[in-house]
Amino acid sequence: MSRSTAPASGTRLSLQARLLATVLGVMSVVWLAVAASTWYDTGHELDELLDAHLAQAAALLVTQRLDDLEGDNFPPPPTLHKYQTRVAIQVWHEGRLVVRSTNAPEASLASGDVPGLRTSMVEGDAWRVLTTPGREPDVVIHVGELESARHHILMASLRSIGLPMLLALPLLALGIWWAVRGAVRPLRALGQAVAARRPQALQPLSVQAVPPEVAPLVTALNGLFERMTELLESERRFTADAAHELRTPIAAIRMQVQVAQEAPSDAGREQALAATLQGCDRAARLVEQLLQLARLESEASYGEGPVRPGPSSADMAATARALVAEFERQVTARGQRLVLDAAAAVPSPLPAALAQVLMRNLIDNAVRYSPDGALVRISVGCSPEGGAGRLVVEDGGPGLTPDAMARLGERFFRVVGSPQTGSGLGWSIVRRLARLFELDLVVDRSAALGGLRVTVSWKQDGRVHQA
Repeated sequence: MSRSTAPASGTRLSLQARLLATVLGVMSVVWLAVAASTWYDTGHELDELLDAHLAQAAALLVTQRLDDLEGDNFPPPPTLHKYQTRVAIQVWHEGRLVVRSTNAPEASLASGDVPGLRTSMVEGDAWRVLTTPGREPDVVIHVGELESARHHILMASLRSIGLPMLLALPLLALGIWWAVRGAVRPLRALGQAVAARRPQALQPLSVQAVPPEVAPLVTALNGLFERMTELLESERRFTADAAHELRTPIAAIRMQVQVAQEAPSDAGREQALAATLQGCDRAARLVEQLLQLARLESEASYGEGPVRPGPSSADMAATARALVAEFERQVTARGQRLVLDAAAAVPSPLPAALAQVLMRNLIDNAVRYSPDGALVRISVGCSPEGGAGRLVVEDGGPGLTPDAMARLGERFFRVVGSPQTGSGLGWSIVRRLARLFELDLVVDRSAALGGLRVTVSWKQDGRVHQA
């Protein structure tokens, strides 16, 4: 039992969902990074600003004399701001608290008299304290601010920035969804247009209304439709031509059977039966060629990789010797001569069966279209330069015009006026094998015999032969 390796459709996300997840995920990460950076920068700048205020207040106190700060000379200041009560002032002289603001604790805001900024805990509250020496000896001034006040100011500042950003997130996500949905709309429309087509509708899709990113896909689909149209047209033509070619031998067989049935003598009946056998042979050969050509087309169309010379690659010299022996009786009956000039061994990229198909078609055409008593020469060897195998088949027939040579290989093409029977499929098979195994095929006139000369050459370096 075969097991499917394709993922279940329920586990695959659509392109729109993947785009949304990616964009929203990136946006969320960026938003959190911006929020963290804003929190840090705002807190840092706020501390710098409030520390400067502490330093300014301390600087004013340093300019005062201790006598001016004590007693009635330093009355409690009026409350001018809601955060004013969270700032405290202490003045110490010789370890004794001599001046403090009304909201300052009695305990020292900072232990010791080391100048500078620090954070300390006093009576359960966290204070940010600036310590500095006074104008007179043994005077220490502490100016402190509750950390809770700073936190309150920081949160108020962040709320004014972060709340609009937080409220904008759903609107931004909705806008991204709308933009992504609009971006993939051409793909959905393309899918719907292809799905709505009937199987026989192979007209190209319009590329005018699609975005540039989708245009290569539409172009590739149009190329596929064009190839399918050519393939279907070729198959229709092939089916029609094959039916036409098969109709002729079948009609001839039927006629000869009728003649045999109505023959008044045994001699006439035997002659009709012999003609019937010839018609059967012709039909069988036509069917065999059709099957060979269909098999080659299938290998070229549906092959999954390049055609590589394997251990079953044929020895063209041995194949030629076997086929010459096979054709010996046929050429002898017509007084023809079949001459073979072959090296000891000539490897080829073709498997043995296909090498026989290629060479049999070439020899059969040479023998068939040469007159009685003509010479057919077959040469198998290596090129003078080396590194390449070569097969040459030449005959003493009438040859072909340049136009006819150019059309060799078209299905069911036959030279007008030729007395020989045939379907023209042999050359189609030869051409297809040459393309499949990258054989160099040259057709010209034989200078020695005057007829057709076919030269097939191939590399012998073991390279990959592409179909």
